[in-house]
Amino acid sequence: MTVSAVRRSQYPIDDKPEFMLVGRSNVGKSSFINTIIHRKNFARTSSRPGKTQTLNFYLVNDEFYFVDVPGYGYAAVNKEQQKKFGMMIEDYIKNRSQLRTIFMLVDFRHKPTEDDVLMYNFLKHFEIPVILVATKIDKVSKNAREKQKRLIKDSIDLVLGDELVLFSSVSKEGKLEVQEILDKLISI
Repeated sequence: MTVSAVRRSQYPIDDKPEFMLVGRSNVGKSSFINTIIHRKNFARTSSRPGKTQTLNFYLVNDEFYFVDVPGYGYAAVNKEQQKKFGMMIEDYIKNRSQLRTIFMLVDFRHKPTEDDVLMYNFLKHFEIPVILVATKIDKVSKNAREKQKRLIKDSIDLVLGDELVLFSSVSKEGKLEVQEILDKLISI
């Protein structure tokens, strides 16, 4: 089941734990959801960046919700729309007691962008735990992974308690680690 919302009155009312997914457009949020829940097209993937324009609540195993929010950093979305997305996300973060943790996805192949750093700092302003998920690790050779990992950690200064998980929806690396994090957080 999926619920799309742009305001609080449209959010699910069943009080299940929620985990927000945030990241640049085309970082792989839908692929992340599909891999974690082991379903091919539960969350629709798109080759067109900027497609998500609402908060999408994906009910998983009748236990919790993944909340996919609009991606950032896509130039074709005008400033006015970006501002609306930002206000919608901020309202959700500030007013949603069911929100347990935020999964922030970054592309492992590249140095985190200025937008990535700004987003992490914005999220930390609200003092909510963040799991940084570096996607597409299958596209980086095993030899180059340590260098890329260091580049991410040097760019985004992780707060004590926040974690970095290397993840691939192709090879399924990191899937078990994310599922263990979810299991732990759901049982709190």
